[in-house]
Amino acid sequence: MTWEYSKKTMQLFMDAVHGKPGTHMGEIENADGFGEHGSIACGDALRFTFRVERHPTDPKEDRIVEARYLTFGCTSAIAASEALCALIEEGRYTPIQALKITNKDIVDYLEGLPKEKLHCSVMGAEALEAAVFNWAMKRGVDLAALGIDITRKEQEEGRLVCKCFGLTEPYLRRKIKELNLRSIADITGAVKAGGACMSCHHAPGGLQDLLDETWGRQPTVLKARPEPPLERFVAAITENGLSPYQFAKKVERVIDEVVRPQLARDGGDLEIVDIKDTLVYCRLVGACAGCVGASRTIKMMVEQALKERVDERIRVIAVDGQGGVA
Repeated sequence: MTWEYSKKTMQLFMDAVHGKPGTHMGEIENADGFGEHGSIACGDALRFTFRVERHPTDPKEDRIVEARYLTFGCTSAIAASEALCALIEEGRYTPIQALKITNKDIVDYLEGLPKEKLHCSVMGAEALEAAVFNWAMKRGVDLAALGIDITRKEQEEGRLVCKCFGLTEPYLRRKIKELNLRSIADITGAVKAGGACMSCHHAPGGLQDLLDETWGRQPTVLKARPEPPLERFVAAITENGLSPYQFAKKVERVIDEVVRPQLARDGGDLEIVDIKDTLVYCRLVGACAGCVGASRTIKMMVEQALKERVDERIRVIAVDGQGGVA
């Protein structure tokens, strides 16, 4: 599926992938605040760390002076993590003040995100909460006494609703209200629940029941007319609805329109060596050929662009100058 990202989202992503000065990908050693959210097994995970300038007498007045992240995820996950770090550093917030940053603030900073990618902004806000909780424990700050409720245990405690992503009833109820989620599709887009096997959609006590209990039962709406068998047959020529020729042309178009302009800014280019099913064999040329970050460029820029604009099953294989796999 093709995602339409804002120019700012793409710029933040590209700068992070290239390790441009001022970006935040990485991890702070001996961090004052450490938090994680998500699951590598589920495809999205974020580790967030920050360092503070310690106040000599009042730890509540510590100021965050550096923030870093490591993420396993897509363009929006990386861009949202960059946005979170930038918002915190630019604001010179205390950890307690940083808690006021919401997923909406992150989306606004990115000038919008596709509805299906909102979970990436939620992931950042959740990781920030975990890191502030960690900082408070280290510095002896009683968050509960300040009226701040960070329920770290709700993920582990309570009835498990979405087994694929390990999400519990208390967590989902909180997110449905916080984010004004009104449908199963909204829940999946925001926190990924129900996005894998889908068995929790209409099971007793599942997502639809939680929605009905929160907002009241909604009237039934008839679904759109199913596709005629012939249309389904035509769309199923390949799993992504494209013939091999159409698939190859779409890959070439994305390379030409998205990847090459970015590489050209650093004096580099990309050659497509071969396409076999969903494997795309490429060779970096020009200034990018000998770059120490070549492998990261292939995986995080080229492959991610093709996954999001052509087919999420695509794998990009780097080929060396002699035609062998790099």
